[in-house]
Amino acid sequence: MDKRVVLAVAGSGKTTSIINSLQIDSRALIITYTVNNVENIKNRIIRKFGLIPNGIKIYGYFSFLYTFCYKPILHVELNSKGLVWQKPPLRTKNTDRNHYFTRNNYIYANRLSKLIINYSLAKTINRIEKYFDYLYVDEIQDFGGNDFNFLVELGKAKLNQLLVGDFYQHTFDTSRDGNTNAKLHEDYVKYTGRLRKSGHVIDMSTLSASHRCSQTVCLFISDKLKISINSHRSDSTLIEFTNCEKDALRLFRDDEVVKLFYQSSNKYSCYGDNWGAVKGLDDFSDVCVVLNNTTLKHYLDGTLHTLPSKTLNKLYVACSRTKNNLYFIPEKNVRKLKDFQ
Repeated sequence: MDKRVVLAVAGSGKTTSIINSLQIDSRALIITYTVNNVENIKNRIIRKFGLIPNGIKIYGYFSFLYTFCYKPILHVELNSKGLVWQKPPLRTKNTDRNHYFTRNNYIYANRLSKLIINYSLAKTINRIEKYFDYLYVDEIQDFGGNDFNFLVELGKAKLNQLLVGDFYQHTFDTSRDGNTNAKLHEDYVKYTGRLRKSGHVIDMSTLSASHRCSQTVCLFISDKLKISINSHRSDSTLIEFTNCEKDALRLFRDDEVVKLFYQSSNKYSCYGDNWGAVKGLDDFSDVCVVLNNTTLKHYLDGTLHTLPSKTLNKLYVACSRTKNNLYFIPEKNVRKLKDFQ
């Protein structure tokens, strides 16, 4: 059995690698985090086969946990009413019901995977092995808290496994629970070490080059953000910083160029979004990254790579959305347009 973690770069074809490995008669379980990616995977499978084959099942992560893992095995015994996304009590024992359940019998979503690990892991793995020969997990960099522990435990399942993700596109967690894996994404070596210990081969080369980004953009990301990324392309594109208010306003008003902000893009009337919110999107030709005072200083000082990891990762997401040109402007040069409709 092949159990593999493919650590990819932006635009390298993470989801495509999953789709390409599927056959019409595959018995495959595909898990991803976001609703958007569930729909994306479904649509791409339909494009490949004309339908979703009976043996291929696509789940959002929490839907998989609750409907496939929890309900058939634990629901009759524990009788929950569903999931709730609220902070559970920290000082309770793992063996106490109120560690996992509210007083109204709802399961704390961030402890559902922990409940399964502690009370039904073997049965859950047996159930996966019964129905599937292949396990695919997309966007693994977003698994945090107890959910990362669950991902590691799934390494025990006797079936082929392909886990794909981009460590540096980690911008949020599936869930958090106190100090559980709180510093997981601060150390690349320790992160890959955890996955390697779970029985997975770590593949850093298969998806190390981007189809989306030009060589120019990849060199900028590698040099300025210190995030290694290659390109399948050989062409050059434009990277431009402008501190001229007139040029910044021109770019700002150009609806062919998406404007990406660190936060609060909704306060500007323009074709724009926030850095982290565009993860997974692949339909931008030219991108204008809007720098707030902090990131502007780091840009000018050549120290973008020293930004806090979550800020750096969001900036990486923003820069790697472009298929062509990449622009940078200070937010102060367009702030007078803020809140104008």
